[in-house]
Amino acid sequence: MSDAAAMLPAARLARVLGRFPALAVAVSGGVDSLTLASFAHSEGLPLSVIHAVSPAVPAEATARVRAMAAAQGWELIVTGTGEFDDPRYRDNPVNRCYFCKTNLYDRIAGLTDRPIASGANLDDLGDYRPGLIAAAERRVVHPFIEAGMTKADVRALARALGLGAVAELPAQPCLASRVETGIAIDAGDLAFVELAERRLAALTGGGTLRCRIIHQGVAVELGEGATGRERAVEALMTELCAGAGRVYAGSRPYRRGAMFVGAPAMEA
Repeated sequence: MSDAAAMLPAARLARVLGRFPALAVAVSGGVDSLTLASFAHSEGLPLSVIHAVSPAVPAEATARVRAMAAAQGWELIVTGTGEFDDPRYRDNPVNRCYFCKTNLYDRIAGLTDRPIASGANLDDLGDYRPGLIAAAERRVVHPFIEAGMTKADVRALARALGLGAVAELPAQPCLASRVETGIAIDAGDLAFVELAERRLAALTGGGTLRCRIIHQGVAVELGEGATGRERAVEALMTELCAGAGRVYAGSRPYRRGAMFVGAPAMEA
């Protein structure tokens, strides 16, 4: 075993971060990027924390970023991404995330000359992640991956940093990931998804769940921690869909990559 492999994850991460005189961390509001920013800040690394807002980013994620920035004293920059101005993104091809990240990282590069860092971890390498191609083209660095850290390692680090509920946040990709490949990305659809998932989370008590925009209408996927309330989910979604003039296509078990027709599995 190499010396680096024998080190604890936090020590390996500190060594990786020590290579940089400063960083710009792209923070989405999820556990990975929030933990990276928190750890880098705790190490005293000069840091710009950049959060992008768009119809695909839940309002609660933005609120979470603002709250942590205020609590920890981050240099926070909130910006738009511009992906909705890109027809390649709105067309929602199987590699939509490539165009999303292209717009994001280009926007960040226009705001800072610091190296851009993402919160990607080793587990992300097992999924279909076209956004990582856009990152590689723009020399975005991935400190967790360089430090050999998995999602479990990131959550453990978040607990060690005292980040509380952030450490237990479920995986929560952007709202556009709820839209089946080939259905154009529409801000109204994303607003409906955000509302439905907020209401569903309150109803089920949490756990993994997704409100999906599919060719047949609207579907709900229930994963671990969110099952056992199918009848209540049916009643809620029938009400929400009726009020929005949408068709409710029923519930089904949660499945990763369900929206990405024609691609390998992807977290969504």
